Amino acid sequence: MEQTMTALERAFHLARSGRFATLAEMVNALRRDRYDIQQVQGPALRRQLTALIRAARAAGETPEQG
Repeated sequence: MEQTMTALERAFHLARSGRFATLAEMVNALRRDRYDIQQVQGPALRRQLTALIRAARAAGETPEQG
């Protein structure tokens, strides 16, 4: 797989995608795509990514989904 994004860029892309419910799921996806997850460390960054994941999930919810 050709990686045109850094791990950090990919993390933000995945966090905004709405595909993941947790940061752990997103980090596992980075691993599967063979990204170095060392760039996705630190409490401030993890909070920011978690907030993006939650916002993306909330934006994708329909009234029927709750």
